[in-house]
Amino acid sequence: MTRIVAVLVHRHMADAAPEGVDPARFLEAVAEDTYEMVAGLDLVTPVLATSVPGLDDIVWPGTEVITIAEGEPLRTTLARLKADQAAVICADAPDLPPLLVGKLFRELGRAEITICPAENGGAVAMACALPAPEWAEPDLDAYDVVKDLRAQAPGPRRVATTPGWHRLRTPHDLARLDPGLEGWESTRALITAR
Repeated sequence: MTRIVAVLVHRHMADAAPEGVDPARFLEAVAEDTYEMVAGLDLVTPVLATSVPGLDDIVWPGTEVITIAEGEPLRTTLARLKADQAAVICADAPDLPPLLVGKLFRELGRAEITICPAENGGAVAMACALPAPEWAEPDLDAYDVVKDLRAQAPGPRRVATTPGWHRLRTPHDLARLDPGLEGWESTRALITAR
């Protein structure tokens, strides 16, 4: 079974840059940290799916970089991934524990779509078999994405959830970063240098 984990990067993710930090550098740092976590996982192929040009430098050689349109429906992005299963992770979760990515795939044994909900609404990540279920129009920025997907599904058990996590959507969200957690080196260096 082939598995892809795509790191999803959109311009609006720069909105969380704290005062004194260049938004473009902040976006690059959080995307790099999220990508590095994914690239370190076993048994998956990392992919970068981005609407922000110039991020090719943050990925390892040989990593596929997919250019997507800003606001492109997630369903369209999923259709471009070539694997048996895929997870899509929002790049604004630079300290996401790798264990949660594994749980996304594990839950696919009992559901068609798995969501890692985000604190304060939306989702950090989603996984599904490919092609994605025809009934699903996932939006990871929708406030109650789990409720929305369960309403779209032919049955509520087709959508599973894992423990949630947080995303960095505003400068205030930086307080959620735990200095004791491994990873997120680029983000850590950038925000402590200001």
